[in-house]
Amino acid sequence: MATPIIELKSVGKSFRAADGTARAALEGVDFTLHEGEIVALLGQSGSGKSTLLRIMAGLIPADGGDVHYRGMPLYGPARSIAMVFQSFALFPWLTVQKNVELGLEAQGVAPEERARRAQAAIELIGLSGFEGALPRELSGGMRQRVGIARALVLEPEVLLMDEAFSALDVLTGEKLREDILALWESGQLPTKAMLVVSHNIEEAVMMADRVLIFASGPGRIRAELPVALARPRAVEGSDVRALIDDVYGQMTAGAARPGRVAEKEAKLQLGDRLPEADVARMEGVLEVLMEEPFKGRADLPKLAEDTELTDNELLHISSALALLGLAQLDRGDMAITPLGEHYVNANNSERQALFGRQVLEHVPLIAYIRHGLEQDPSGDLPRDLFLKLLRFTLNETDAAQALRTAIEWGRYGDVFEYNFNNGVIHLPDEEKLMEE
Repeated sequence: MATPIIELKSVGKSFRAADGTARAALEGVDFTLHEGEIVALLGQSGSGKSTLLRIMAGLIPADGGDVHYRGMPLYGPARSIAMVFQSFALFPWLTVQKNVELGLEAQGVAPEERARRAQAAIELIGLSGFEGALPRELSGGMRQRVGIARALVLEPEVLLMDEAFSALDVLTGEKLREDILALWESGQLPTKAMLVVSHNIEEAVMMADRVLIFASGPGRIRAELPVALARPRAVEGSDVRALIDDVYGQMTAGAARPGRVAEKEAKLQLGDRLPEADVARMEGVLEVLMEEPFKGRADLPKLAEDTELTDNELLHISSALALLGLAQLDRGDMAITPLGEHYVNANNSERQALFGRQVLEHVPLIAYIRHGLEQDPSGDLPRDLFLKLLRFTLNETDAAQALRTAIEWGRYGDVFEYNFNNGVIHLPDEEKLMEE
């Protein structure tokens, strides 16, 4: 067994919601990062992955459980742990050289030694010749290389990467990922272990020795898949494709029928997060699913390729379709249901009516809003009223997203209407007239 570097035991973390109540972001997280391994962490947005990384980096404390680095309790930032963020976070007025030197300067390293180590990191990451350039003069990929060099110059034992490639275009992200892996395999990196947070399933399988599936509400490790394949890995290889399919299956487990959402076996509740899926894309996926070569059933990785959706986008859409009974998910495959077939073959007005019935039956938040409108004499209620309700169980971002999705779905299904100018939700005009 390789030597443990970071160990987490029963780690929990809560944050205060807008109303002052505690909301659990992490609960009962057990994890060990060993020397010589790359671990990928996959999960939906808002599941607590970034919070977990910040705890491991010593940037924020855990509320419960134990965090150990090299067998000792971690109470704050550790010099041997570095983090790379999704945003490049470069100082625009500093050159590449000065941006890379910043961490060393904060540690009190002498100017000559700072310059030498920064130059070595810049050369290692493939930026030689750009030492004097300002961030605005660099491409996105080059700016992220500066961010990685700034982490590597500290010679960390552990490198934590939080969506480090997601802000880049596909080809640039793949090239940077391949370069990092080549440096890792050659032993040129000072780093002894890496933890990579990602939304990209293919990226996780191509990089990692282990893939962890993170559940949300609160965040916790739901599944672990070992990746016993030598690097470099061929993305079209049968073993790689099988693993990608397996990860899709794990991430959609529990969303196979209406009333189920990924990560939960219980029926969707009023204050739960909603899949971030717009109606147009949901309809587009259903239509593609009905066509050749799928004929009603598709492997999710193949469907992602054909629809040109990201893994994260397709996972949200597939969860939404399963929630509404228009599709079923089973071990990384999606199959259209008879109701979904009827939906695809219906005209626009029939689609809207069917969609409205399904969201009222399977989305408690939409049913609650509709009931409130029916009970109010005016048939009007402010959006903020429901936003305050959601803040009891969700953070600000998730509450806003859940209500935004509910309003879009409710409007499309003609369950209610929304005035974007004054933020008021109201009954459809013809129904208000009938009541009056």
